[in-house]
Amino acid sequence: MRVYAIGDIHGQIGMLHAAHERIAADRQRTGDMQAPVVHLGDLTDRGPDSKGVIQLLIDGIDRGEPWLTVKGNHDRMFAGYVNDPTYHDPRLSTKLDWLHPRLGGTETLASYGVDGNTHHDEVQSAVPKSHKQFLANMPLMHRFGDVAFVHAGIMPGVPLNDQTEDDLLWVRGPFHMEIQPFEVLIVHGHTPVDKATHYGNRVNLDTGAGYGDPLTAAVFEGTDCWILEGEGRVPLVP
Repeated sequence: MRVYAIGDIHGQIGMLHAAHERIAADRQRTGDMQAPVVHLGDLTDRGPDSKGVIQLLIDGIDRGEPWLTVKGNHDRMFAGYVNDPTYHDPRLSTKLDWLHPRLGGTETLASYGVDGNTHHDEVQSAVPKSHKQFLANMPLMHRFGDVAFVHAGIMPGVPLNDQTEDDLLWVRGPFHMEIQPFEVLIVHGHTPVDKATHYGNRVNLDTGAGYGDPLTAAVFEGTDCWILEGEGRVPLVP
C-alpha cells in the first residue's frame, strides 16, 4: 500500500503547499490519486501561519482530499491554552509555558490576530469553532499494514494499542535508543534532524521546518521509503 507522509509543519504554510505539490507530482507519475497523506503533527507554533495551516487542512479534507493528521504535542498545547490559559502540558518542563519563545505559541496566537495579553474570551472567539473541533478530534496514530504513523514515537516494549497519548506526543530517549525492531516500522517527527533519517526500526521526517529548515515529504510503499524532492523520488534506506 502506498502512503505519503509530511513531517512537522509548525505554521509553515508555504512549505506545506510545496510539499503537497511534490506529492501531486508523484501521484501523476504513479497514477495513484487516492493514496492517503499523513501529516505527522505539530501543525502549529513557531512558524508564521498556524491558522492558515489548520484551515488548509480542514478545507482539503472537506473537499475529499485523502488527508490525515496525527496530534502533536504543540497541537495539544495550543488546544489546551485555548480552552484554559492556565493549562500546562503534563510533559512540559515546569520552567516553560506555551507562550515561552522556545515554544512558539506567541506566533500561533498572532496568526489569529491576538496575543498573550488579549483577554481570554477574545482568544476563544478568535479561534474558529471548526479549528477547536479539528484539534480536539486529531487521532494519535494511523497504521497501514507494517507501518505506523505517530508524532513523537512509541514506548518500547508496549504494544501499539496500549501506547499512552503522552508517549505518542512526547517520547524521545527510550524510543530513540531502541535498536530492536518494533511491532511495525514507526514513522514519526517531533525531534528535528538535519535530514530525514531511516534507523531501521523507525523513520524520522522532522527536518526542522519550525526553525526555517525544509519540510520533508515522503512516500512509503510497504516499508520501502523515498523522500520526495523537486526532481522526484530519492530512496531513503537504513
